[in-house]
Amino acid sequence: MAVAVAGVLVAGGAITYAVAEDDGSSTVVPAADSADAGFARDMAVHHQQAVEMSYIVRDRTDDEEVRRLAYDIAQTQANQRGMLLGWLDLWGLPKVSADSPMTWMGMGDMPSGKDGSLMPGMATNSELKKLGTLSGKQAEVFYLQLMTDHHKGGVHMAEGCVDRCTAGVEKRLARGMVNAQESEIDLMTDLLKERGAQPRS
Repeated sequence: MAVAVAGVLVAGGAITYAVAEDDGSSTVVPAADSADAGFARDMAVHHQQAVEMSYIVRDRTDDEEVRRLAYDIAQTQANQRGMLLGWLDLWGLPKVSADSPMTWMGMGDMPSGKDGSLMPGMATNSELKKLGTLSGKQAEVFYLQLMTDHHKGGVHMAEGCVDRCTAGVEKRLARGMVNAQESEIDLMTDLLKERGAQPRS
């Protein structure tokens, strides 16, 4: 399992590095209401919660496999979040929008997120609070379940960008997210099985 974890971590880092080599410049600047801008804004928020959950669990368990996975997710998604926000700056676009989350995917009319769950897969504030009260195996299982849901939502959003975004650098990042997060979902399913548990959905 340790080898599998290491393989996923290296893959995630390679994706971020490869995309970071491109400065995001383009002959055509996306519009403020484009899929490119919407994905960058929404995924930056989505990623921030993954970073938060990962740092919570690192303080709640001594298990090296889970701590290593959580650290990699936190670092990878923090780096990608910086890239997304940096492209918005480069394009001269606002980092917030009056539109509802997921409008760029045609999902702006979905019910408003309750208890902090603003987009597909996001944990609620109550779930984050609960994670912070657990320790050991209980914390590991709950984190892996929350992050599996989170990744499934992230994959859905990234696939939306692959289909709708026009900036090549952003489409490449989105494709990389799909591949890396699907691999991590498989890994987390295995880690849950080792702990006598399974994904919530």
